[in-house]
Amino acid sequence: MRHQFLATIVVLFMLMVGDAFAADAPKRVLLVTHAGGFMHDSLLTAEKTLKSLGPEHGLQVTCWRFRADPDARIKVKRKQDGQETELETTALEDYSFRFQKMMSEPVTRQECGRINAETLKKFDVVMFFTTSTWTTERGSHPLTESELKDLLAWVKQGGGFVATHCGSDTLHNTAYGELVGATFGGHPWVQKVRLRAEDPQHPAAKGLSDGSEIFDEIYQFGAIPNHPSAVPLKVQPFSREKLHIILSVDNSSFDVTKGSREDQDYPVAWCQRFGQGRSFYTSLGHHKEIWTDPRFHQHLLGGMKWVLGDAVGDATPSGKRGLGKK
Repeated sequence: MRHQFLATIVVLFMLMVGDAFAADAPKRVLLVTHAGGFMHDSLLTAEKTLKSLGPEHGLQVTCWRFRADPDARIKVKRKQDGQETELETTALEDYSFRFQKMMSEPVTRQECGRINAETLKKFDVVMFFTTSTWTTERGSHPLTESELKDLLAWVKQGGGFVATHCGSDTLHNTAYGELVGATFGGHPWVQKVRLRAEDPQHPAAKGLSDGSEIFDEIYQFGAIPNHPSAVPLKVQPFSREKLHIILSVDNSSFDVTKGSREDQDYPVAWCQRFGQGRSFYTSLGHHKEIWTDPRFHQHLLGGMKWVLGDAVGDATPSGKRGLGKK
């Protein structure tokens, strides 16, 4: 009887230790920085920043810099001996060539990966800092049609999704826009702006709070098609009826006439529930300096912790409450 009692105690102790280790296990973040369209020079800074901040905040960050078929044969034009020459190479070699030219680092096969139902099981949150060309007929894209279906299903089943800046300038005219919450509609402003915290209690409103000033490329969403300041995209989902706006621009801090929205509503960050999962987006992140700003770190990590369920925050759609006018 005594031996049985001791054995029971040992088993209970092991279970408690196992639970403690599970609770302390880092959350697994997949950062995707594939630039199928414009390549931002802040991609590497973003990757290094998140990998540096990760351990302190219980995050294990994996970065996939390239998401297309690395062995695909493509033809490119490059200057050789002062003359433009067409040559054939692999998609990975060409991407690595452009990435290294800008970041002074190559892209290797170890930094490539495919998103699908199986690989998504290895992560708790997926974060996109990506771009696509505006049409599927040219360029490369961070997801194929079937991979996008897997990502959407994964989030709806309880996964977490985060996107920064050009993550909204990705996979245009697809259901991806609903996952992010909006599609890039142009950036009429590159300047310092003052922010409004529409939900100052949200964890993503920490660091960048009401009245904070920040210099970055400022996006507009739901822009009027064919407006001089808008990109030529006809489908630009954005609705306060679906999104919980956390930060927006104080319209007194910039020239609203440069934008194309009649209601002058220019949000910066929001969140939403997506099925059983969660999605957070911030339009900030264009410049390297943003990624080294501790205030932005708090803002982004706050949003990520909300997505992971590690921080409490409202996700009730904002409706017409708190429009950008002040």
